Amino acid sequence: MGRGNLGGVRSRVARVRRRDRHGRGLRGPLTPPETPLSRSRAERFDDLVRDEVRRLGRRWGRELATVEFAVEDVPEVGPGFEGPVPLGETLPGEGDEPVRIVIYRRPVEARASGERDTSRLVRDLLVEEVADLLGLSPESVDPSYDSPDE
Repeated sequence: MGRGNLGGVRSRVARVRRRDRHGRGLRGPLTPPETPLSRSRAERFDDLVRDEVRRLGRRWGRELATVEFAVEDVPEVGPGFEGPVPLGETLPGEGDEPVRIVIYRRPVEARASGERDTSRLVRDLLVEEVADLLGLSPESVDPSYDSPDE
């Protein structure tokens, strides 16, 4: 029998030994999957964007009813692209497709210096994109725009 094809009891014993290799203890999640600590960085970022969209929707729900909000890891850039990497953008709807406001997770996380800074940057990005879409100033869309969190 090959090493990868162990059968029956030998397989279980081999796995247990492998999990406690070098005396490091059992490996695996330290918290149950339903707790906030076990959420990935991408899931926490999605939650952050969702909370900000919900907050903006309370004030601008009717105007944003047909807008789709999305999070993508990185923007698609073609060969020969020059300039700063976008943190977010508004994509016009074509045909039956709605207008999409997209926030790019990896560039935002690279620009921010921590969770608090990430939260503020996401808030400001969404406010800027919504303001641009509605033809308003960012301050009129959200009075807390570009002000530090307390």
